[in-house]
Amino acid sequence: MAVSSRFWPSRWAVFALLSFLILILSVEIVPHWQAVYAQDGGEAAASEEGQGESTNIFRHIIKSAFEIKSGAFIFGMMLVFTSIGLFALIVLLAMDLRMTTCIPPVFVEEFTDTVNKRRFKEAFDLARNDTSFLGRILTAGMGRLQYGLDDAREAAFNTVESVKSSKDQLITYLATIGTLGPMIGLVGTVFGMILAFIELGHGTPDAGRLSKAISHALVLTLGGVALALPAIFCHAFFRNRLIRISMDSANIADDLLTQMYHNSRKPAPATAPAPPAAAAAPEARPPAATVRPAQ
Repeated sequence: MAVSSRFWPSRWAVFALLSFLILILSVEIVPHWQAVYAQDGGEAAASEEGQGESTNIFRHIIKSAFEIKSGAFIFGMMLVFTSIGLFALIVLLAMDLRMTTCIPPVFVEEFTDTVNKRRFKEAFDLARNDTSFLGRILTAGMGRLQYGLDDAREAAFNTVESVKSSKDQLITYLATIGTLGPMIGLVGTVFGMILAFIELGHGTPDAGRLSKAISHALVLTLGGVALALPAIFCHAFFRNRLIRISMDSANIADDLLTQMYHNSRKPAPATAPAPPAAAAAPEARPPAATVRPAQ
């Protein structure tokens, strides 16, 4: 499991590369859309564009997010960057909060077999070199096992709470994004509506331009709400998964620590007795002298 820690920087490299590709795609698309928008002149072109946007709502939504002339471009880019961060956070939590990653079955079997063979030093090194949720809990518990099983259980419980808190901080960002997404969209919509009504106050504006400005502003609210939906769902999903993983890890760690403690208290198995040496041959004694009676 130590291999997974070496791949940790590569995850962020993948996320950074994905974000860079999205930005490059945006830079390539926005000038093209702006050029198409500039070429659309006259009432006939405006009517054709309006018909095209009415039949392709997704294209209109994407275009509105990058519409510089709408005045709410900065809020659209904020939603884009927030969506990239949300995607990266969801992928990161999905990789870290897998049951097989937090409680590796191979590690549990190997650790149990090592303890049953009374190789306690090897079992401690096995847990210390493992970077999983369960490995960190066992390492903390075995460090206090010499002071008694109660101290070992308390140290393991504190480690569970510590690791759970670190993961819970990442999950909290999902709730934050779910709250800020609609607020960013609402602020962008209000800003766009203010610009639209300022144009309305300068005289008799073009109804087509005014409706288009209001439409672009309302798209920001739609984007913020759409961003909040997966954020709120994933927040509840990963929080429940973290609770389950924490409980299962604590129970398995308690069983393994108890097993290790009782195995260490058992007397070592008696070694096989050495084969008995061959019996020594009796010493040869000289024959007793016969005493003859006196004549």
